[in-house]
Amino acid sequence: MASLEQATATLGHRPRYNMVLLWAVCLVAAMGGFLFGYDWVVIGGAKPFYEPYFAIPPKTFWQGWAQSSALVGCLMGAAISGALSDRLGRRRLLITAGFLFTLSAIWTAIAWDYTSFNLARITGGIGIGLASNLSPMYIAEIAPAEIRGVFVSINQLTIVIGILAAQITNLLIAQPVPQNIPADQITAFIRESWNGQFGWRWMFGAETFPAVGFFLLMFFVPESPRWLVKSGYDTLAERILARVGGPDYARHAVADIRQTLSAEAIARVRLGDLLERRLLRVVALGVFLAVFQQWCGINVIFNYAQEVFQAAGYAVSDVLVNIVFTGIVNLVFTFVAIFTVDRWGRRFLMLFGAGGLALIFGLLGLGYYFHSTGWHMLVLVLAAIGCYAMSLAPITWVVISEIFPNRIRGLAMSVAVLSLWAACTALTLTFPILNRNLGPHGTFWLYAGVCAVGFLTILATLPETKGKTLEEIERELVR
Repeated sequence: MASLEQATATLGHRPRYNMVLLWAVCLVAAMGGFLFGYDWVVIGGAKPFYEPYFAIPPKTFWQGWAQSSALVGCLMGAAISGALSDRLGRRRLLITAGFLFTLSAIWTAIAWDYTSFNLARITGGIGIGLASNLSPMYIAEIAPAEIRGVFVSINQLTIVIGILAAQITNLLIAQPVPQNIPADQITAFIRESWNGQFGWRWMFGAETFPAVGFFLLMFFVPESPRWLVKSGYDTLAERILARVGGPDYARHAVADIRQTLSAEAIARVRLGDLLERRLLRVVALGVFLAVFQQWCGINVIFNYAQEVFQAAGYAVSDVLVNIVFTGIVNLVFTFVAIFTVDRWGRRFLMLFGAGGLALIFGLLGLGYYFHSTGWHMLVLVLAAIGCYAMSLAPITWVVISEIFPNRIRGLAMSVAVLSLWAACTALTLTFPILNRNLGPHGTFWLYAGVCAVGFLTILATLPETKGKTLEEIERELVR
């Protein structure tokens, strides 16, 4: 049977895609990315204020747990998303994620003690785990091949906008902290200040508004056509794809999807399927890329911005301003990724990110080793974020949403995202310990080494996937 690309070539033209529909559907799905970004990063700006309120001692397990409890929820959400999305569909779980984001925002804002705070964060983390898996996968399954990279990258763009929104919200809500307060009195001052009593609550609570919007709008989004075909609803899938690219496009797309599915694969997937010899190599590649995206080390800058910038000589109030700078750079360079992912290709950008971060982290470690402070350290941090934003951050999501076969995509994506959040949890929990034992310089040199290993592995194993349908990628990778 001819592939979709061969069929369209035979017809003599490319389908005329309904771009209004594609943009509307993909932007709504990508709101999960916005909430993921906001919920994930808002804690970095609130950290200097909720820690004194709950009397959390610095550089301890309790500090790391408060920072990473949401990541435990991410693990839970990612763990259940695969099997449930293969059984119930992508749309229903994205609606569930919207509800969990809403509940978490309100609950965290009214948290009455350390335990309730962490339970609320875990709830939001489950929403992140669901959305981080399903939003890019849903977009990849509905977007046409030649523009899929752009649309999946939109999910990363909304993540970055969510991060920047959280950073700006934190800056606008927080009241300036006087710089003439003695160091041994700063914690007590913050605990009794407006920031310590109420400000951090508003930072978390502000997420309620976009969370409710995402929850309601997802009711108007169609189900993934590839999931529908996999579940035996070919007619409904063809109807949705006809709205995307017309009747001919829909007919050939459904036939192409059907060709990659065996009869027994319809609406059925088992964990053991991932261990099949033909599939295991692809699953292992996706898991490696997901883990590497976190272990490259960039996320400690978002989660521990206070420590990173204070070690470079910046005061608390300056830290909040610098955090906004990181968000702006993150946003600008995400646009670079969007405009280059379908031109330069996935492989080149992944190699650029791994190699660039290895170099920048090496220089950062050198600066910390010599106790260097000032604007040049900020420039290095911003360079690292820019490099990450145009490469590993969005392109990893694009690649892992593309490389898994139709039959196992939900479960395999779940395993990859579960691995990603496990890696992120380990990174967040271990940074205070590494920072204490290795110092900032040793910690960043360690991350530079991880990036060098990632560069070599990507060079040896990652194929190029740009411009290919999901079914063509499957035929090339699964032999």
